[in-house]
Parts: sequence; C-alpha cells; structure tokens
Amino acid sequence: MQKILLTLALLGGFCAQAFAADETVAYRYGMQLDIAQVLSITPVAEVCGVVPVEMTYLDSNGGKHILQYSEFGSGCSN
Repeated sequence: MQKILLTLALLGGFCAQAFAADETVAYRYGMQLDIAQVLSITPVAEVCGVVPVEMTYLDSNGGKHILQYSEFGSGCSN
C-alpha cells in the first residue's frame, strides 16, 4: 500500500511540473542568454517612457523561456 501511495505522489509531482506555467525571468545586465529561436515578443506600448516587454524563446536544447526586459515606449512625439 505504501508503494502505491508513493508512486501516486511521485506521478502527481511530475504531472504538476509538466503543466506548470512558464515562469517569466527579468533580464539583468550581463545575463548569459541562450536564444536559438524567438517565438514571440509582446508589442511595445504607445506611451512615452520605459515599459516592460516580454520575449518568448527556445534555447538550444528546445527549452521554452520567457524573458522580461525594459524598452522605451513608441508614443513619444520627438
């Protein structure tokens, strides 16, 4: 009985990890990035100032990542 419960607990943990949402990582200067393919980039807000942007990409091993970084908005008139 204990073996069955242990097996079910382990399988539940693996399933939870498989369906976990991708975690967003904030970019830091000097961070080593392994970007093999960019999947998407959120549009830059039309405001005059610095805004957060997210890039979803695959690394060289096929792992999916979401990177958040700052970009100057596209709403400035000058």
